[in-house]
This record gives sequence, C-alpha cells and structure tokens, in this order.
Amino acid sequence: MNSQSSGKALQIAKTYVEAIARKDVDTIISVSADDVVCTSPIGRIIGAEKFRGFHGGFARMIKAVTILATYGDDQQAVVVYSADTHPVANAIVAELLKVKNGKIASTAVIYDAAPFSAYMATARPH
Repeated sequence: MNSQSSGKALQIAKTYVEAIARKDVDTIISVSADDVVCTSPIGRIIGAEKFRGFHGGFARMIKAVTILATYGDDQQAVVVYSADTHPVANAIVAELLKVKNGKIASTAVIYDAAPFSAYMATARPH
C-alpha cells in the first residue's frame, strides 16, 4: 500500500477504509459526522443512518478488499481500494473524503457502476 503520512483526515481515512475491509459498519459510522454526505454513482445520501445502510449493503457484497493507496492531510484524504464483491470481481474504488471536527463530513465515491448494473439486470428477485 502506498501512503503519504500526515494529517488528521488521512488517519481517519485509514480507519475508514480498514473498517470497510473488515465489514465493520459500526466503526465507519463512528468516524462519520451525523450529517455526513455521500455521493456515489447510485446517488446522494445525507445522514449517518442512510450512510449506515449504504455501507451495510456494500458489506454484504464484499468478499475481500485490498487497500491500494491512501493520501491526505488534515482536511481531506483519498483512499483507493480494490473490492472483490459477489457481483463484480476487482472493482477499483476511489473515495475523496473531507473531514471536519474530526469526523468524515463528506465522501465522493468513484467507481465504474456498469458491471454492477449489468449484474442487477440479470439478478432475479427473491
């Protein structure tokens, strides 16, 4: 893993992505602001409870996460990881996290949603 070392946001980002890898949604929420904003290819959500749902759903899909890089300073950080999920193998994800008052205020999640959409088009409802 490559990493630039310094800053509060970078430390929070490392905690966050390591929690994603462990499927530890409680830790993800513990480092997030109550009014966290998450923007991703599936839309924009606001608030810790919706963010919990977002990560709870993602955790159920994860087989493994490999952290590729973390960079940051006191106000923002970028994490890049490879997510091996049940519907899509080796999805590369990048997140830009902004931190205020020691918590994640926002994250912009960037990944190619096309393979996930293709999978959903073939999935049968339970």
